Amino acid sequence: MSSLRETIRSLFTPVRPLPPGSYHYQAPPADERSYRLHLRLEADGQGILIVNASTILHLNPTAAEYAFYLVQNLPEDQVAKNMAARYRVPQEKALQDYRDFKDRIDTLISTPDLDPVTFLDFERQEPFSGEISAPYRLDCALTYRLPEGAAPAAAPTDRVTRELTTDEWKTVLDKAWNAGIPHVIFTGGEPTLREDLADLIVHAEKNNQVTGLMTDGLRLAGPEYLDSLLQSGLDHLTLILRPEIETSWTALQQMLAADLFVAVHLTLNEHNQEQLASLLERLAGMGVHAVSLSASSLSLADQLDDLRGQAASLNLDLVWNLPVPYSALNPVALETDGMEEPEGAGKAWLYVEPDGDVLPAQGIQRRMGNLLTDPWEQIWS
Repeated sequence: MSSLRETIRSLFTPVRPLPPGSYHYQAPPADERSYRLHLRLEADGQGILIVNASTILHLNPTAAEYAFYLVQNLPEDQVAKNMAARYRVPQEKALQDYRDFKDRIDTLISTPDLDPVTFLDFERQEPFSGEISAPYRLDCALTYRLPEGAAPAAAPTDRVTRELTTDEWKTVLDKAWNAGIPHVIFTGGEPTLREDLADLIVHAEKNNQVTGLMTDGLRLAGPEYLDSLLQSGLDHLTLILRPEIETSWTALQQMLAADLFVAVHLTLNEHNQEQLASLLERLAGMGVHAVSLSASSLSLADQLDDLRGQAASLNLDLVWNLPVPYSALNPVALETDGMEEPEGAGKAWLYVEPDGDVLPAQGIQRRMGNLLTDPWEQIWS
């Protein structure tokens, strides 16, 4: 009788979720697609799968478990056995479901502009919706210093009076990884003014974090410095183009010739609104595939919409919600004028100032704590 009761109870006992945690897969060099997968399993069994630091999929417990086996590179027959035993389904069905899941992820990897909801039947939420245990991205302002001749800084240098050391930034990166944050963008100021930039990228890469850089690119016009960043493992780069400086164009040419995803950021203002249309054409002609556009004033909203339409007609992908270096024309703060905070700020991403203070986003002066000295749980709560 006891055995029968246990058998009946087992039929109605929910499947225990896999242990929560973060997992990573980097395609081997022989795979031409050179893709990355980051999986974060939540305590309730649901998961977040990030494909190439761009496509974010919210997965139910069953799909999350398939993603776990995919990231672990487990053989298909073992996956089918595990799923059949845990979910009491035929092994053949579990195998077919897993193959279908793999095919959908392969499609996302090979065709990054596909909408998973429309084409793949995935239930994908916006990055700032739903409950999550940690942000998807950490924006690290390494310094508020700017090169000579740059626009006057609007950074709160009267409050941020020091920069973290190399070891302190490494501690911040480690704490972010342990919290489950898979994606780091180095910004500023001008981050290439930090001589330890390559070392910090290497450290983040050793953590298996995806790394990005936002820079005016002037220092990258020299192929040696660009190569040092590539060798460190940099995954993507956004160029804050200074079109009036020829060195900025030279740097862009160097970047486009490298094995690196490159986006170009342009800020529309009252002085350049007549030139930006031709700039977009020049960028498309050079082989740029992605741009980020913002405006220095809300009064330029219509012109900004026209430029975004032109970018689409030129087959330029639009990159959104990126941090930008502090300057007199801060696109993030200006575009969110009148809002308490940008949608997603403090949830989908966080912003770390040069001294380790954490803000919901650049320009939102609400201190959430210090990532170097305060416990992560206190900051996130």
